[in-house]
Amino acid sequence: MEDPVVESVAMIDAWWRSLGGVATTTVRIAIILLLAWLFSMAVRRGIRLLRERVANRLDDPEAVKRADTLARVARYLVLVVVSLVTGMLVLSEIGVSVAPVLGAAGVVGLAIGFGAQSLVKDYFTGFFLLLENQIRQGDVVKLGDHAGLVEVVTLRYVQLRDYDGNVHFVPNGTISSVINMSRGFAQSVMDIRVSYREDIDHVMQVMLEVAAGMRADPKYKGAILDDFEMAGVDRLDESAVVVRGRFRTAPLQQWNIRREYHKRLKGAFDVAGISIPGRRITLQGPQPDAEQPAPIPLQLMRGERPAPATA
Repeated sequence: MEDPVVESVAMIDAWWRSLGGVATTTVRIAIILLLAWLFSMAVRRGIRLLRERVANRLDDPEAVKRADTLARVARYLVLVVVSLVTGMLVLSEIGVSVAPVLGAAGVVGLAIGFGAQSLVKDYFTGFFLLLENQIRQGDVVKLGDHAGLVEVVTLRYVQLRDYDGNVHFVPNGTISSVINMSRGFAQSVMDIRVSYREDIDHVMQVMLEVAAGMRADPKYKGAILDDFEMAGVDRLDESAVVVRGRFRTAPLQQWNIRREYHKRLKGAFDVAGISIPGRRITLQGPQPDAEQPAPIPLQLMRGERPAPATA
C-alpha cells in the first residue's frame, strides 16, 4: 500500500505541471495575439505612408483617388489574412489539429460557395472593378438605378451618397454597367428654349457672348477647359425652338458651370428682349352671343306625333 504522503506529493506535482502547461499555453497565445496586432499595425502604417508618399509625388488628382482606393482595399485584405493566420495558430496552441479543420473548412466552403454564389460574385466583381480602375473613392457614378458620390469601395459593395444625402449600398454582383461622370473631363450641355418669333442667329450670338464672358472670368477659368461649342438648332418643340451648345469642363464641374451659365443667360436674354416661352393651354368654350338651337320636343325623341295646337 502506497504512502498517503507520496500520493499527495504526486498529485500536487501533477497539478503544478498542468498549471504550468496552461500558463505556458496562455502566454504563447498572448504572444501570438500581440505579434499579430503589431504586424497588422506595422503593415497598415506602411500602407498609409506609401499612399501618402505616392500622393505627394502625383500631380494628377485622378491618380491620387486611385491610390486612396487601393490603400483602403489593401488594409482590408491585410486584416482578413492576419485574422485567419492568427486563428489557426491559436487553435494549434490549445490542442486543436489544424489539418482536419482546414479539410472541414474546404468542404464547408464548397457547400457555402454553392449556396452563396451571389456573395462570391460580389467579391469577384469588386476585384475586377478595382483592377480595371472603373470606380474610385471620390468619383460620381451611376450604377443601375443608383447614382451619387462614391464614399467607400470594397470587394463586397460600393457605398454611394446622392444629392439628397441618402446613402446607397450597391452590392458589386448587381453592377452590370458603370457610368463614371468624373473621369478626365465632362461636357456641360445647354439646351436653351426660345420662342419661334425670335431671331435664331441673334439668340446664338447672345449665347456665345455669355459663354465668352464666363470663359474670361477668373473664377471659372480653371473649370472651363475649352471655348463654348455651338451645335445650333437641336429640335423644334411644340412651343419653342431648342438651341444646343456645350462647355468642356473639369471633372465634377459640369453642374456648377450649367447653373451659372443659365443664370447669366437669363439676364442677357432680359436685356436683349429675348423671350423664353412657357407652356400655353387654350380653353375654348361656347360663345355667349351665339344663337342656340331650339330643343327637340320630347314626343319626337320618343317617336310620337305631337298633339295639334288648339285655338
